[in-house]
Amino acid sequence: MTKIIFLDAAGTLFDVRGSVGEVYGKFARSWGVTVSNEELNAAFFQSFSQSNPMAFPGKELAKIPQLEFEWWQAVCANAFQRAGVFNQFSDFPKFFAELYAHFATAEPWFVYPDVLPALNRWQQQGIELAVVSNFDSRIYAVLKALNLAEYFTSVTISTEVGAAKPQSQIFTAALQKHNCLAENVLHIGDSFKADYCGAKNAGLNAIWLNRQQEKLDLGKLDLIYFQKIEEFASLDFI
Repeated sequence: MTKIIFLDAAGTLFDVRGSVGEVYGKFARSWGVTVSNEELNAAFFQSFSQSNPMAFPGKELAKIPQLEFEWWQAVCANAFQRAGVFNQFSDFPKFFAELYAHFATAEPWFVYPDVLPALNRWQQQGIELAVVSNFDSRIYAVLKALNLAEYFTSVTISTEVGAAKPQSQIFTAALQKHNCLAENVLHIGDSFKADYCGAKNAGLNAIWLNRQQEKLDLGKLDLIYFQKIEEFASLDFI
């Protein structure tokens, strides 16, 4: 019996309007730097995918926000370097500080249309809701700005735990906040590896929210996962 539902954040509850490249490109042009949104978007995802997970084990909680800022600044700088326009900025640190603050507001985000109906339905059923995410500490401001914060009794993020999904430590940390057995918890997220496999390995029930209708190479998966993958394209049917 499901007593608690853990939900991923970006890509599950909300996502970037348009694309990261569009937002970055718009800000860059306000600084007199012209770059293709498509090229910048591709450069960002290359930079992001090649970065270490955003987790800072052993670091003091008070130092986490600055470490998050520096982590994202490195990812962003690398993206603009890949796009060949980094040297056009007159003051990249100042540019990045403005961009970073922008992503703590509601403006660059949209909430998926299936989210609020699902959250309200689960609340009416008496199911407790929580966020488990590899997001940074701006998540608190973003959830509030998007009118989602009130639905969740806890938020667990990788930077504060010191471990990022799919590592089991982040799921364990979330479980400890709710005094609940893993077998009574369902985790829902859009990443097959980070969310579905991570939650399964931690002993939770899991559903892969495959919004993009990705195809898996079943031959490369462990038998435990492809015997029966719980998968939906939206929250409407969960």
